[in-house]
Amino acid sequence: MTDTESDLLARIRVHGAVPRHIAIIMDGNGRWARERHMPRPFGHRSGMKAVRAVIEGCLEAGVEWLSLFAFSQENWQRPETEVSALMALLEEYIAREAAELRQQGVQVYVHGDLDRLSAAAASAVERVRRETAGGERLGLNLFISYGGRAELVRAARLLADEVQQGGLTPDAIDEQAFRARLYTAEGPDPDLLIRTSGEQRLSNFLLWQVAYSELYISNVLWPDFDRAALYEAICDFQRRDRRFGRVNT
Repeated sequence: MTDTESDLLARIRVHGAVPRHIAIIMDGNGRWARERHMPRPFGHRSGMKAVRAVIEGCLEAGVEWLSLFAFSQENWQRPETEVSALMALLEEYIAREAAELRQQGVQVYVHGDLDRLSAAAASAVERVRRETAGGERLGLNLFISYGGRAELVRAARLLADEVQQGGLTPDAIDEQAFRARLYTAEGPDPDLLIRTSGEQRLSNFLLWQVAYSELYISNVLWPDFDRAALYEAICDFQRRDRRFGRVNT
């Protein structure tokens, strides 16, 4: 850990108000590669070190949940070579990191339309889920082939099926019932949503869950996002006045 990272972490610990759940839209891999006159897959590969840095940073800071937007439903429209490279990176990441994640106490959850994954990628997903089950230090949500609107439609269909089968009445459907059908039902909603590369949009990510999240836009491209950048975002979060619609008196 660098001196800068140590100083920032000390500031975080003094304040004490660490976000329980951080969500990150990992953006800028392609731009990072283009600036270096390299193909886009090179940027995605370089972004793997940022994933490790952020996980380790969350563990050090005491964050309980981390959600990473790895691959959207819209990303299937990218060139086949890029999609294939991303799927291969997913398999490589799991093969390389699963054992260490387990040792660190990280439990991995993978969410999205996973039926679209290749057999090899689906097998890798099942492996990391199985091998990290029971981790108690950090819940890691990986969103792959995911779309926020599709998640909401899925939750509505689950509720409709339960009503149709007689297990639920329409009057029993409230926010709590809806939330229980979302992918992230096991953990709290994100306190902090970080987007890298300077873009200022949600990109169809966790549309229900981020209703009251604090937003932090970082100009750092994802492959360069390190522990210091994460800690700076947490320090900024600690300066926020979170009222949830109330007025402080």
